[in-house]
Amino acid sequence: MSKPILIDPLKFAREGRSLSGNTPVAELDERIRGDLADASGEVSYQLDGFIDELQRPALRIRLTAALNVVCQRCLDGMPFSLDTDSVLTLFVSQDKLEEACELDDTLDAILAEPEFDATALIEDEIIMGLPHAPKHDECGRDTLSLAKADKPNPFAVLAALKRPKSE
Repeated sequence: MSKPILIDPLKFAREGRSLSGNTPVAELDERIRGDLADASGEVSYQLDGFIDELQRPALRIRLTAALNVVCQRCLDGMPFSLDTDSVLTLFVSQDKLEEACELDDTLDAILAEPEFDATALIEDEIIMGLPHAPKHDECGRDTLSLAKADKPNPFAVLAALKRPKSE
């Protein structure tokens, strides 16, 4: 995204604030656009601050988008529906963060900084929500078939070498 959205995450969580909007894919960081087939569409985000059941400040981020990723088989674009919902628990000390993570290995936690870039969080969530190696169930183009058709079968060559020569 082009401009950072700076928040005080502890205050944001304690006051139960919300932040939502839409961002065009074309304005996302290059590290995201590089994994996409094109820059069409937009990402909708919702960031909510709250206090969890253990009285810890937390941020909940939800993203939705219709993106076009690159199929790793045929290299054509393919639609991908991004729909994420994550919770980040905020801590003010590294020791408390590590202790909480040891007790709950499913906990997503970060150190709360006085000035937190929500834009970077949104972009990181998009990256984590993208598939690592997207592939069509069946590719529209027969690229692999065309590539194989031009090459002789190496086993046919070996079979010809095995046949006895007739004199």
